[in-house]
Amino acid sequence: MDGLHLVRLHLRLRRRALPALGFRADHRRLIITAGIERGFLELDFSTIFTGYVVMRLGLLAQRLRAARDVPERRTAMLRSAVGENAALLGWAVVVFALPGSWLLPGGLAMAAVELAVPLWAERTAGAPCHPHHTAERYGLFTLIVLGESVFAATHAVRSELDAQSGAGGLAVVTVGGLLLVFSMWWVYFAKPGHRFLTSSREGFVWGYGHYAVYASVAAVGAGLAVSVDHVTRDTGIGAEAAGASVAVPVALFLGALWVLHVRPQRPGALRTLLYPLAATLVLAAVLTPWPVLTIGLVMTALVVATTVLDARPEGRADPRTGRAPTR
Repeated sequence: MDGLHLVRLHLRLRRRALPALGFRADHRRLIITAGIERGFLELDFSTIFTGYVVMRLGLLAQRLRAARDVPERRTAMLRSAVGENAALLGWAVVVFALPGSWLLPGGLAMAAVELAVPLWAERTAGAPCHPHHTAERYGLFTLIVLGESVFAATHAVRSELDAQSGAGGLAVVTVGGLLLVFSMWWVYFAKPGHRFLTSSREGFVWGYGHYAVYASVAAVGAGLAVSVDHVTRDTGIGAEAAGASVAVPVALFLGALWVLHVRPQRPGALRTLLYPLAATLVLAAVLTPWPVLTIGLVMTALVVATTVLDARPEGRADPRTGRAPTR
């Protein structure tokens, strides 16, 4: 679960408002965003780290308030506070003390520490599961990342239209990209996720599994931009590489959805194989003349197939368990 929203949930139980901390959280987003370009172009992460410190200070205050106000969660909240701020010190070492050649391994090590903190903190007592809240938060962020992917692709298309280059190939990529993005939106939100979040363990699987969802959706936007460049100018990469820049993240997206949305339903053989089959066809689309359009058509076919199966009485999930009946 998202730590920030979990703590806010605890405090809402006591009807405590947190306007100042929310204001601080908004500020850290602006600070981090301001430092992204310098971080990636100049490897200067000091501004991003400043935003991270602002975020951690706000979260520390929330953790301590939750430890005080919710006694049954005190140990977990104190563990979270200790682990998160120990990670903050670790990031300070990575950003300010390590040489440039050690930034990547140091960053990966600290990312692993960050991911391990919630698991360690919740070992004493399982985190309370709030299915609707968790599914809503992760679904909204998925929608935001999808929107960013659409924006990235739109910007690439607009730039090429302004240059008046490759109109025919550009139209094919545009149609395929639209089919693809809307199909990704459909298959993600076709099943309400809250029905599968029945325990803290499922909540952790859902939360960590969404790293793959977010990464793949964001990569699709970058891949569409690469495909637009490929059909309109000489980019120095082959057609297969340009197609793979879209196909690979789409296949990863389908695999993540299979784990998070399909597997918990315990569906029959046909539904179980549908997503792996679609992922295989998406990867094979790299070998076609118009890979983005082919991928879009495969994803559209997946939407149609899942909609038809859901409409069949034997394919409808039990509203109490969220699981489809097996034959």
